Amino acid sequence: MAKGKHSKKDIKSEKRINKVKKNISFTKKILLIILVIIFIVSISVCAFFIYNKYKNKSDNEELNNFISDTDTKIENDNNNERITKVKELQQENSDIVGWLEIEDSKINYPVLQCQDNEFYMTHNYKKEYSVDGSLFLDKDYDWNLPSTNLLIYGHNNRGSEEMFVGLMNYKDQNYYKAHKTIRLTTDKEDAEYEIISVFLSRVYYKSEKNVFRYYYFINAQNETEFNNFVNNAKKESLYNIDATAQYGDQLLTLSTCSYHTTDGRLAIVARKIIQ
Repeated sequence: MAKGKHSKKDIKSEKRINKVKKNISFTKKILLIILVIIFIVSISVCAFFIYNKYKNKSDNEELNNFISDTDTKIENDNNNERITKVKELQQENSDIVGWLEIEDSKINYPVLQCQDNEFYMTHNYKKEYSVDGSLFLDKDYDWNLPSTNLLIYGHNNRGSEEMFVGLMNYKDQNYYKAHKTIRLTTDKEDAEYEIISVFLSRVYYKSEKNVFRYYYFINAQNETEFNNFVNNAKKESLYNIDATAQYGDQLLTLSTCSYHTTDGRLAIVARKIIQ
């Protein structure tokens, strides 16, 4: 074969090599584009969550100021400013059923209720998307009865200070001693609740028997059901609390996530103080 000339076999081989190089180059470009898209999306998502948290915090501070301007004394009359403020908020969103506050803490928020227990997990009182959601009353609570137990849920999101994050402080008995009561104001009354139990729990499997599913207790059908709930709550308490409840008392239960176990929960049970 003459020098400088290539056989057909060499030409085909060279074409295959060039084709492979082009494919590799094309693949690299595609991967680069994908990585750029992932980077942009990641930055956008992070920016959205940061903005959302900042906005929610700002909204919550505005709300706190809105309610904090009212009288601190618990009174139930036509001049009660807190009841009036709750009614004002209901003009903005009829799902607002009250205002929950634990004095000297960040827990100072409106409580909402709708036809499911999902919506306000991811929305604020303005019905806008919110990572921290809202405090919300279990959908099955019937105000017309009224039901026995006001079961209120709220998030305990890591890295946040909003909603029920502050309930974790109640694992310390000294904190409980300094924060023994919870205030709940509705459009009908301004009431105080005395804590009777603080306990850790979890969401149990359906197959598990003889466990305390506190999150199913909304309305006691009889005295036995009521007493069973109170006795179980007292038994599970992290520390001894002298206060208890009697059949006929209105109960309030605050529930949030806890990271001590899979699907963990922390719950606080309180009874209404009759003025």
